Amino acid sequence: MTTILTDPPAATGTVPSREERAAGFARIERLVALRNRIDAEIAEEVRAAAQREVEARLEEALVDPERVEASILGQLGLALRVSPTRARSQLRLARDLHAGLDNVREAFGAGELDERRVAAIVAAAAHLDAVKRAELDQRLAAHDLPLLGVRRIADLARTVAAAVAPEAFAERARAARRDRHVTISPAEDGMALIRALLPMEQAITCYAALRKAVTEHWVSPEPVTRTRGQIMADTLVERLSGQAATTPAQVEIQVLVPVESLLDSDSPLPAEIPGFGPTNLLNEARCVGWRRLVTRDGIVFGGDSRRRAFGGVLADWIRARDRGRCTEPGCDAPIAHLDHRRRRSEGGPTNLGNGRGTCAFHNQLREQPGWHLTDHTTTTPTGRRYTLRT
Repeated sequence: MTTILTDPPAATGTVPSREERAAGFARIERLVALRNRIDAEIAEEVRAAAQREVEARLEEALVDPERVEASILGQLGLALRVSPTRARSQLRLARDLHAGLDNVREAFGAGELDERRVAAIVAAAAHLDAVKRAELDQRLAAHDLPLLGVRRIADLARTVAAAVAPEAFAERARAARRDRHVTISPAEDGMALIRALLPMEQAITCYAALRKAVTEHWVSPEPVTRTRGQIMADTLVERLSGQAATTPAQVEIQVLVPVESLLDSDSPLPAEIPGFGPTNLLNEARCVGWRRLVTRDGIVFGGDSRRRAFGGVLADWIRARDRGRCTEPGCDAPIAHLDHRRRRSEGGPTNLGNGRGTCAFHNQLREQPGWHLTDHTTTTPTGRRYTLRT
């Protein structure tokens, strides 16, 4: 069976020559190298901008490292239109490339390595000092890195890092075990992802238990009506929640419902779960209750609850209006705080219009020297202005 990846070109009566086809792939290679060089130049500018900000803060006698770093990350995130977490990764990459990774930096600047491969090396060497990082850099130079995939480069870099600094590698592993956690994030089509970062042996044990459940189900006399993946997913739900996957979930989920959908059952406008995106599965999903917040043109203007009493409806409306995500440009972090656009100390009211949802980082950032927030604009210490997402 042949799979056609693209639509066939219109018949022209001529077949591209071998040289023409080769030229097409050569252009692709040149564009990839150009993109890699652009990424390298961005890294250099990130480092230079951070250095200038540090120097300016020292002149202003602001020497608290955490506050200086927060201000730098905030400005980088806004300039690059990325989250503070992504900005921190960009800054670390730019910094560490100049702290022992000379060969990697040279290959990056020449377009031989892309940002993902470079980032994998930087992450593997994050726990090393400059001397050990330089030793790792020299050992990696003996390998043909441009021919390796991201995963293989990451594995190689971690192996070399363990060899050049065994004790530091062991301490890094101990620190990783202390950082075990569970997160949830939205997926497409009314689904969500639960991720658990666990010590390897515990993760393998958990997965083996789910696979065992599949085997037990298949050897039972009952007819098999579910796939392996479905059985594992249902077993996970049952063992974590203590109830069968078909039992209504004992939770209430907030849903944004366009007013057009309430007035017209044939309206194509979908409902939306804040932070998780649009869904049309409300009739299929099994929950104790849905809290409906009515919208017009995406703006929350009223609500109702199927409970007898509820508190904090204003907070619910703000989180719903902001779709459960931080309102700073480029930041998709979940809302952790509800903030006044205009401070209460400045006469700002506590109402829907003056409220906004922010992540923990951006809620604290406005308290840093040089940062100013008006109704819909954030101004950085360098005077640049950014319009808040609404």
